[in-house]
Amino acid sequence: MDPVSPAILSRVMKPARYTGHEWNSVRKDDNAELVRFVLAMPDVYEVGMSNLGLKILYQILNDRPDTFAERVYAPWVDMEAEMRAANIKLYTLETKRPVADCDIVGFSLQYELSYSNVLNMLDLAGIPVEAAKRDEDGPLVVCGGPCAFNAEPMADFVDFFILGEAEEVIGEIAAAIAGWKKNNKPGGKPGLLRNLAGLQGIYIPRFYEVDYSRDSRIGAVRPIVPEAKTVVVKRVINDLDQVPFATKPIVPFIEIVHDRIMLELFRGCTRGCRFCQAGVIYRPVRERKIDTLINYVQELVDHTGYNEISLVSLSSADYSCLSSLITELITRFKQQGVSVSLPSLRIDSFSIDLAKQVQQVRKSGLTFAPEAGTQRLRDVINKGVTEENLTEAVTAAFSAGWSTIKLYFMIGLPTETDEDVAGIARLAQRVTDLYKQVRGRKGAKVTVSVSSFVPKPHTAFQWFGQDSIEEIERKQKLLRSLIKDRSISLSWHDARTSFLEGVFARGDRRLGKVLLRAWQQGAKFDGWSEHFKYDVWMEAFAAAGIDPVFYARRDRIPDELLPWEHLSAGVDKAFLIKEWQAAQQAAFTPDCRHEVCGACGVCQDLGVKVVDWGQA
Repeated sequence: MDPVSPAILSRVMKPARYTGHEWNSVRKDDNAELVRFVLAMPDVYEVGMSNLGLKILYQILNDRPDTFAERVYAPWVDMEAEMRAANIKLYTLETKRPVADCDIVGFSLQYELSYSNVLNMLDLAGIPVEAAKRDEDGPLVVCGGPCAFNAEPMADFVDFFILGEAEEVIGEIAAAIAGWKKNNKPGGKPGLLRNLAGLQGIYIPRFYEVDYSRDSRIGAVRPIVPEAKTVVVKRVINDLDQVPFATKPIVPFIEIVHDRIMLELFRGCTRGCRFCQAGVIYRPVRERKIDTLINYVQELVDHTGYNEISLVSLSSADYSCLSSLITELITRFKQQGVSVSLPSLRIDSFSIDLAKQVQQVRKSGLTFAPEAGTQRLRDVINKGVTEENLTEAVTAAFSAGWSTIKLYFMIGLPTETDEDVAGIARLAQRVTDLYKQVRGRKGAKVTVSVSSFVPKPHTAFQWFGQDSIEEIERKQKLLRSLIKDRSISLSWHDARTSFLEGVFARGDRRLGKVLLRAWQQGAKFDGWSEHFKYDVWMEAFAAAGIDPVFYARRDRIPDELLPWEHLSAGVDKAFLIKEWQAAQQAAFTPDCRHEVCGACGVCQDLGVKVVDWGQA
């Protein structure tokens, strides 16, 4: 029976967020022996339904005869108010079952500012938010995603974490729970967790204790049970062609963020941008075969009716067989009105012929990411592109008829000066002027999007502190003052949210009490500007006696034990130190796919090699 009445749904925005029954959603007969697995995204339906990882896991789990995977997303504030007023517990979309009645709830942590929503969703479900206060009858809480690579700020609230790629380990977890249930749950939850600790990529915070030094830094992280590993190493898929893909995804009733076919060409990126966490945690590069991708697209078109294919890898233009793939996709699907899109393009691998190919069916603007305004700073971050690359790419695009360009930059990068900030305005003006040179008239639309640097774990920049909020805002004001051409529009991120992101990105488990208090005082949807409560967070830090500057702004040295060093992405610390030093010398490290191996440790230590079909 549906727990939410039509009267309630009539009072909230987008009621289809909460109804379920979408095309391709799975409903299995109720069976107590099945493992009831809830896949959760701590954000609204439109964001959660766009997450490719959850789509893949949903299909893998539901293909198992012993498991039923259901979904839940964070109710928007209007729906939450209705649910709390009517005492309606958070429920799954497939069967409307209370989340608290399931065996395991898995959250995807994509962004540090979603943490408060995890607590809020657990509370809405009637599940104690602190792991230590849960009884034997409630579900296990697991988290995965990029933020799991520094699990410590969420350690108080999560039973276990999955590090790395989950396609294989998720089945191992389901099988372990199924066997545990069938055998009358031997050892209770602690017994199950001890079994799970034996799986590669599983981190169970309660099995470790942390010591702190007198200066509040991490002194040691020690396993306290035999099953816990000293270092937990991520899971990585050897052959992407051999694991299932989301070929029958759920088609929503309302528009979502990525309302199209999402085709993952490969995983990993070895370009080596020193600020980029994804470029580290998803190493090595492993490509799918063209035949595999074409078969996926045919199934996806047949099962969804979508008419757009988005190529969504970290740097899709680096797929070694991209031109052949796009030619095949256009040839096969153009008559069905199916288009192909590349979310963003590297300016040094931009091909006007490729751009023309992908926009035969539907034409849109082009997006490039120079990241920094001067060559010196691009060398510091190891971006590996030049202003000449940008000039050539934009000139070719304008000559072929494009007039709309979006440029992504960061401010607050290590070693940045005002000259680097001014370089952003200069580059944007250069692009605008190029349009007039090429077309003989004004008319370009250039959008400059500027985010604030946040140091991330497992990167060469993990030791650098952030600029202060005041300094970021000063640089934003400087940049605004330098952009005078009305053809250029500028957007930027709130410096306060970037600061909080930096605190939790490099934080330890002492931040749990800050997170708990902030949530209790109303923090939720922190990534949404209209709901971000900076003052609530600052009060929570003060009440806990914790200085957030200690985590976000402090430079660290390589000898310091970092809170996440017992969680391994496979990249050697020595390699990251070498890159940290190279950044300070503005020295370039080449892409190991095309030049010498940089000895990052992933291929050597994990036994997984780069798969590049263009070199095969």
